[in-house]
Amino acid sequence: MPRADLVASRLADVADRIERVRTRCPVDADTLARDRDALDLVSLNLMLAVQAAADIASHLIATEGWPAAGSLAASFARLRDHGVIRAETAAAMGRAAGLRNVVAHGYAGVDAVAVFVAATEGVRDLEAFCAEIARWLAQPAR
Repeated sequence: MPRADLVASRLADVADRIERVRTRCPVDADTLARDRDALDLVSLNLMLAVQAAADIASHLIATEGWPAAGSLAASFARLRDHGVIRAETAAAMGRAAGLRNVVAHGYAGVDAVAVFVAATEGVRDLEAFCAEIARWLAQPAR
């Protein structure tokens, strides 16, 4: 059975990171690209929000006894397969995991346009993920 306190803590972390992204993201991608500090702050907080979401996914997979996923994207697909999140959310979170990997590992540099899109549009996917997790956990008979 999932630990409600652990999931609630991670959901709060995602919400906090989203707020930090929104307050630090400039009005357009060009400004973000020119402001390295803002790009770093937005990128880091997006990465940490996605990591917290992945931590939730891993926790649910483990506590429910589902087969382990081989990647972050696969963990979101596993949640989809078990009716925890919608297919659209799983696909969006899989893409977010890709951006997380770029930021975390520095693969070929961070694309400011991709970060801007994630910061302005992708955060809605993170919010959808959190809402769907909360809804699933609140179901009396899972």
